[in-house]
Amino acid sequence: MKKFILATVIISAFALGYLLRGGGPETQDHQHTASETVKAERWTCSMHPQFQLPKPGQCPICGMDLIPVASGGLSEDESPRELKMSAKAMKLAEIEVATVARKKVTARIRMDGKVDYDETRLGYITAWVPGRIDDLYVDYTGVFVKKGDPMVNLYSPELITAQEELIQAIKTVGELKQSEIPVMRETAFKTVDAVKEKLRLWGLTEKQIGEIEKRGKVTDHVKVYAPMSGVVIHKDGLEGMYVKTGTKIYTIADLSQMWVMLDAYESDLVWIRVGQKVEFDAEAYPGETFNGKVVFIDPFLNPKTRTVKVRVNVPNPGGKLKPEMFVSALVHVTLADDDNMAVNATKNEVPLVIPATAPLFTGKRAVVYVQVPDKKGTFEGREVVLGPRAGDFYVVREGLNEGERVVVNGNFKIDSAIQILAKPSMMSPEGGAPPPGHQHGGEKGNLTSKAEEKKTEPFKVSDAFRTQLDGVLSAYFMIQQALSKDDAKGAQANAKKLLASLDTVDMKLLEGPAHMAWMKAQKSIAGSAQGIAGSKDIESARSAFISLSDFLYTVAKKFCTSGTQPVLRFHCPMAAGGKGAYWLQNKPGTENPYYGSAMFTCGEQVETISPGSMKE
Repeated sequence: MKKFILATVIISAFALGYLLRGGGPETQDHQHTASETVKAERWTCSMHPQFQLPKPGQCPICGMDLIPVASGGLSEDESPRELKMSAKAMKLAEIEVATVARKKVTARIRMDGKVDYDETRLGYITAWVPGRIDDLYVDYTGVFVKKGDPMVNLYSPELITAQEELIQAIKTVGELKQSEIPVMRETAFKTVDAVKEKLRLWGLTEKQIGEIEKRGKVTDHVKVYAPMSGVVIHKDGLEGMYVKTGTKIYTIADLSQMWVMLDAYESDLVWIRVGQKVEFDAEAYPGETFNGKVVFIDPFLNPKTRTVKVRVNVPNPGGKLKPEMFVSALVHVTLADDDNMAVNATKNEVPLVIPATAPLFTGKRAVVYVQVPDKKGTFEGREVVLGPRAGDFYVVREGLNEGERVVVNGNFKIDSAIQILAKPSMMSPEGGAPPPGHQHGGEKGNLTSKAEEKKTEPFKVSDAFRTQLDGVLSAYFMIQQALSKDDAKGAQANAKKLLASLDTVDMKLLEGPAHMAWMKAQKSIAGSAQGIAGSKDIESARSAFISLSDFLYTVAKKFCTSGTQPVLRFHCPMAAGGKGAYWLQNKPGTENPYYGSAMFTCGEQVETISPGSMKE
């Protein structure tokens, strides 16, 4: 497998040099005259074109032989942004094109959140009159109660006084029935009604008031009943405790309907509407999908997380969803030409889109390579303005027309060839030699998300958590060193150590968004580490190491490290089949884990991750 990869790398390098010569002759009998010979004035590396030397030699980064850069001017009909390739060169570069078209595309908006109580379905049992709690009929939380169940037995001197007033008022009414003075009879009836109303305001039911009338005697205790059916979620009262008016004793929740509170990034708010259907899943029920509707979008933005709360109402007849469960939600939005939701979109409203693999990003610029229709095998670089990403497509705002054909595979190879020719390219819009530090390959995904990643502040976590995280990183560095030495068994053994270190990380040290982020990261890291631990050969271990490196890089940036050991990020442009891949080291000097002894020093350091200094 290693020999096959090396052969592929060598062929790719020669193919790139081949592109610089226009792909070479298409027939063997074609001959050049001495006057047509192109003189090489500079020598460069096909993988690191920022190095251009006046004579042949080896690349100072990867050690590959330098290739000549041909000098010469442009033909009359050739644009500075164009590259002409023969059919053979296109085949070697694996060039694929796709048509720019209008089509309905769907944006997938992902949100994370947790289950919460429905605030409209909460009931409270409070003291409506001062007194003393003599009996509590529900001793602990979690008990299901029905509406009308007795909850509290309350002693209240004020209730005793009010009962005496009622009994006396009823006696007075009986005595004045035969009175010839209507005003006195009416006054007596009004007094009875006033006392009854006072008892009702103090929490007595009509049935309890009727029993007092019928009995004609004062009771020194009054029972308080459940106002609704549900589960007792809070118990604030204690037997023997004196309470004032308004003191909360119990809280009851109806769990047949729940709220799911989701965190939506501000960049996604334009696509979220009240009434949208939401699909979500909970880790407690793998493979099961729940559904709900957006009923409320918070008018306020959380300045720390840069998110807005989105509330989803969810029926919960079986009680599967529990409060505080973490969920991951997904909203499907069909986009129109204005980047908003498309409702019965006409042909003109359907957005113009290109495959997500077509654009090359650098900074805020996006470059695509367009097939020139009247020039066979010719491709032209063009800057475009892109809208949002929707699944496997980008919406095109400016720069392309419907029906044009863009390169969707091999575009990076075209751009590399143009850079070596010192023509305008992705990294050098004005042409000339590309700047140092240019990153090759592996730069996929949404540019906006990377910009946001740089702006995202690290989570504030404790030193204890960072110390535990150091154990995971130490095991990772041992895997990296084993792979760089072609030691497959060592990588497997250290992957098992990483899994053990991962289990010792206490997620209770984290709260809120940091806790949610770590839960996701821990699952991803464990999956990649298990892939290395169970790998059958070193190539499959190296493949799993790519994702492990990306996940741990994100963790190191978001949670920071303790600083006890340096964390350096390296990049190899030739790894992952020419797409490029990153890895982390705890010391300077390239030790390539993807090629080992074959190309031990291929790659360069691109970043130093700063340790954290924040404390909770």
